Amino acid sequence: MRNTDRLWSKLVLAPSVILLAIFVYGFIARTGYTSLTDWGNDPAQIFSAHPVIKFIGFQNYIDLFTGGLNARFRQDLVSTLFFTVFFIAGCLGLGLSLALMLDRNPRGEGIWRTIFLFPMSLSFIVTGTIWRWMLQPQGGVNQLLGLDPNKYEWLTGRGSIWAFDWNKIPLITAVVVAIVLAVMAFRAFREGQRTRMLVAVACAALLLIWALFVGPNVKLLPAPELHGFNLAFIGIILAAVWQMSGYTMALYLAGLRGIPEEIREAARVDGAGEWDTYRRVVFPLLSPITLSAMIILGHISLKIFDLVFAMTGPDNGSTDVPALLMYITSFRQNALAVGAAIGTVLLLLVAAIIVPYLASQFKTEETR
Repeated sequence: MRNTDRLWSKLVLAPSVILLAIFVYGFIARTGYTSLTDWGNDPAQIFSAHPVIKFIGFQNYIDLFTGGLNARFRQDLVSTLFFTVFFIAGCLGLGLSLALMLDRNPRGEGIWRTIFLFPMSLSFIVTGTIWRWMLQPQGGVNQLLGLDPNKYEWLTGRGSIWAFDWNKIPLITAVVVAIVLAVMAFRAFREGQRTRMLVAVACAALLLIWALFVGPNVKLLPAPELHGFNLAFIGIILAAVWQMSGYTMALYLAGLRGIPEEIREAARVDGAGEWDTYRRVVFPLLSPITLSAMIILGHISLKIFDLVFAMTGPDNGSTDVPALLMYITSFRQNALAVGAAIGTVLLLLVAAIIVPYLASQFKTEETR
């Protein structure tokens, strides 16, 4: 009987597994291979009935990060980094504030919760269309607040702040990774994991030594290339936070309702004030929810496309993102290999966030 059930379960799952293998992982592998060729790099290939496609290895990736003609891609990566940071911070901060407000004063909670969750029911295209009208020079925000349309160019401004030289990327990356390893070493020390602590400390020390003596001499480009946070992204960040903060509010509200009241009462009995109760009891218990929300929001921000396309179109360089550039490169310029390389970079960025989280979740389930 058990063998029959297992056979039926495999037969039922087989179509889904096959389709997933072909249309997801198969296409990912095909895209990865395409990125290693010169397909579309030569205009003659586009109009040829039988184009000769050559394998060129990682040359497309090298050109993206160090080529003089791909400054737009590098700016898009920097813009996505800033967008991700402000988007996650805004959604977490506003969502937590709304959840605390509803938790402390549940009167009319059903109505307020519906209002706050309503933006999430909209697609990014609808949200982008609404906010594009609101943030136009003669649109709703400037008219409502009486702002000068010539001064407050929410989506078309060319100003930027916090600019840095792209040649410093290896140095900055080494320092950031060293800091992360130092934090991991400190956590391993507190948990009594001596071997992991020593490995993390050794790797962090090597990275810092490299950053001090080798990093300053590494040059990705022959001349300085400044990239920073384009202020035109502020409007897009506002729209994205408006849409997704209700989602984080729902997560935090569920987490707050899941904390037993006895734990809060025990903290008050021990002399903890209201703020100390939240800081030492409530917020630590909400940390798994914060991590889950950060993973999901980070995944959304890295592959954001439709919101930017709806708000500023494909030709506004100040608000360009890698997914939009991939679309332009692949389907306007017909440089399919370069577009595939951009898509692969996006896949690796998303995987860098998702895979460690999934690995930790599987490890947690196995230890239970």
